[in-house]
Amino acid sequence: MTASTIKLLATPDDHRLAMLAALGIALALAESVLPSPLPGIKPGIANIVTLVVLYRYGWRAAAWVSLLRVVASSLMLGSFLSPGFVLGFAGAAASLMVLAPATKLPPRWFGPVSLSVLAAFAHIFAQLSVAYLWFIPHAGIVLLAPVFSAAALLFGSVNGWVVSSILNNNSFTPARLSTS
Repeated sequence: MTASTIKLLATPDDHRLAMLAALGIALALAESVLPSPLPGIKPGIANIVTLVVLYRYGWRAAAWVSLLRVVASSLMLGSFLSPGFVLGFAGAAASLMVLAPATKLPPRWFGPVSLSVLAAFAHIFAQLSVAYLWFIPHAGIVLLAPVFSAAALLFGSVNGWVVSSILNNNSFTPARLSTS
């Protein structure tokens, strides 16, 4: 009996997605060491990569990069399947679900900054919802909404501005990924 091997051929698009996910992971790991004024409030700098990928390569590529980033960074930080992972995964999934239809909105009014803010609000809403439904079923969690919303507006705006600057300067121009 001979051993059989399965060869998986990676395309250039696969390599590009892996590199972009690695960049997102590196940013997430760097962000994890930054001090936070309140638990759960972070700038979300790794989301900059997701938004640039969304604009350059489409929603499917952005979803892969975002979800790979969330899972891999949680594995590296030792938080996989922890409450923090569940909250982060829920936030990333909600952001992606909001970005899917938002990319169809008129770009004249909905550019990188507004999409970033929409994604940040979806992220926060999902995290507060999961926190309420699963971890802290107390109505007092609603009192955190204004603080988290202000953070989402601030960091979503800043991240969107960075994405806009990157896109306008063409500083991120690898070859186009296939959209299939």
